[in-house]
Order: sequence, then C-alpha cells, then structure tokens
Amino acid sequence: MLSTRALPQLACVCLALCDLVVAFLPGPAALRATIPAPTIPGQDVRRTGELVVRRAKEEPAAEGSGLSVSMKAMQKFAEKYCDITDTYFCSDLEITATVIKGLALHKDELGAPLCPCRHYEDKQAEVNLAYWNCPCVPMRERKECHCMLFLTKDNAFVGKDQRISEELLKEPQSAAI
Repeated sequence: MLSTRALPQLACVCLALCDLVVAFLPGPAALRATIPAPTIPGQDVRRTGELVVRRAKEEPAAEGSGLSVSMKAMQKFAEKYCDITDTYFCSDLEITATVIKGLALHKDELGAPLCPCRHYEDKQAEVNLAYWNCPCVPMRERKECHCMLFLTKDNAFVGKDQRISEELLKEPQSAAI
C-alpha cells in the first residue's frame, strides 16, 4: 500500500509518462491529444476530462526514414519506455517489430495505440476506456506486457536490446515461408 508521502512522487512519474507520450505524437497534421491535468492529493478540485483525439486524413512518411510518422513515433516511444522502465525487447525482434507495427496501425485507425495482441468486440470503445492503450494498465502497474514488447530481465524471452532498427520495422516478417 502506498503511503500518502509517496503519492506526489507517483503523480510526478505519471506526469512524466504523459509528457513522454505527448512528446512523441506527430505534428499538427496528425494526431493530437489533450490530457487533463491530474488532481493533487489534498486539493478539493473537481474535474472531468476526456482524451480528445483528432486524426489526420493521411499519414505521410517520416522524413528520410521510409517509415510513417506514427510508426516512427511508436518506435521512439517503445525505445524510450524501455529506458524509463528498465525493460527490454523480446529476443526475437520480429515479435517486437510486429507489435510496434500493430500499435502504429491502431494509432492511425483509432487515434490511440491500442494493444494489437488482443481481440476487441468494439475497438473504439476500448480506446475510450484506455485500459489497453499502450502502455496498458497491467504494464504500468505490474510490468506485465501481454504482447512481449516490454520484458523484465527475469522473463525467459527477454533480449538484450532496447532499440530496434528501422529496417525491421519496414519489413518485420522473414523471407517467404
């Protein structure tokens, strides 16, 4: 159980993660999010807020990389999140590339990086709930990533990498089977 003294530090960590996610959102032509300010313990502040998402009509490629803006944003996000949480990508980087590609696709289609490794009856409703938006609640609370994107050092499938090359993101699948 958290002490009341730990709550301000926890709020700072949450704000840092929100800033990190917003920092990697593409420019004015693409996705934007307005995240409500959190309440601070001890304040009598009543706020209601929603995540407001606007999608662009088309997603241009990031300059010089050959990746879409959302794919590049998801790559940067995943690498930075690994650094912050001391987690690593899967030893099979094709799994990592496929998950990042799915997150970017959902970001383009739904306006948020919804976990691509789960089945949803209504994807837009799940985006609005935000439980499975990456990083999902189980990852944030217990460092449990169902997709095997962010793995702790004690996981049997953990790799040594916190970076992924753009080449793998362009073509995550092996040669024809």
